[in-house]
Amino acid sequence: MLDKSALIRVVLNKNNEIFIDLTYKADGRGAYVKNDLNSVKIAKQKNLLSRGLKTKVDLSIYDELEKLFNEQN
Repeated sequence: MLDKSALIRVVLNKNNEIFIDLTYKADGRGAYVKNDLNSVKIAKQKNLLSRGLKTKVDLSIYDELEKLFNEQN
């Protein structure tokens, strides 16, 4: 099992807003992506966040994840 620091949390809240939760504490349904560029690309290709959050996820959230990863490294 991976440590939380190795994961990025994406949340769907009660207002149907989808956002990246770096605090890991936001209310709502959460889905995790491994904190590396390859995992983000695979998640985007297979649209895994839509499956995990049980709703349609706009591709822009994957772009935000890629941008976040590039800023961290």
